[in-house]
Amino acid sequence: MAVHGTTEATAVRTPNRGLRWLRRNIIAIAGLCTLGYLILPNIVVMVFSFNKPNGRFNYQWQRFSTDAWSDPCGVADLCGSLGLSLQIGLWATVGATVLGTMIAFALARYRFRARSGVNTLIFLPMAMPEVVMAASLATLFLNMGIQFGFWTILIAHIMFCLSFVVTAVKARVMSMDPRLEQAAQDLYASPLQTFLRVTLPIAAPGIASGALLSFALSFDDFIITNFNAGSTVTFPMFVWGSAQRGTPVQINVIGTAMFLVAVLCVVVGQLAGARKRSKRS
Repeated sequence: MAVHGTTEATAVRTPNRGLRWLRRNIIAIAGLCTLGYLILPNIVVMVFSFNKPNGRFNYQWQRFSTDAWSDPCGVADLCGSLGLSLQIGLWATVGATVLGTMIAFALARYRFRARSGVNTLIFLPMAMPEVVMAASLATLFLNMGIQFGFWTILIAHIMFCLSFVVTAVKARVMSMDPRLEQAAQDLYASPLQTFLRVTLPIAAPGIASGALLSFALSFDDFIITNFNAGSTVTFPMFVWGSAQRGTPVQINVIGTAMFLVAVLCVVVGQLAGARKRSKRS
């Protein structure tokens, strides 16, 4: 009877122990599953960058090859469109970051008429479908007689990315402790010194996150670019056009390289942050 009772108690404790473990780790498990779901397409792109298809379409694995990696610009106009997208992304990031930072400081620090209206207008590009904004900008450029090309794409990208920068920087500025700036002024710091040595370093993470988000959005955008590009071809437009005729392996190579660069930037940022925290402690 004692042995039988012990066996039943063990059988009861075992599932309870498993349930307790599952409850403790359910968030971590869900996070890992979500991360795997997000990274899976990048892994597929990475694997197929080493494929050598028999035909024009790189959709089925044939055999391993490094030919595409040895000649990433082997497809006509591929690197040209990539360089154009990088150039537009960098300029759009600079323009949106500078304008968005100033707007964020104005909205967070000052009270003026139509402030609530400006906040609403800033939020609209994020809530509005891209196709609506793209068609509106195309209509505006046509009515003004502006020729479609590099500059129309750049203006459209700056307008599209501006809202994201304002949102990121404004959240950081509103969380700042105003007593830090007051302390700097009490120590006879000029307004410029207070801004450069106190305000700007505190707001820098929000500015950096807005800039990185702007570059990613600008480089990746297709809908707004397609409406306002004219005969100019950026990298997303090149990928879309190539998909109609056959996707070259070099596109997977470029995608893999950019994914690895992004991961490297994140790792370096995390290591730098951990190093600073260890020095402070």
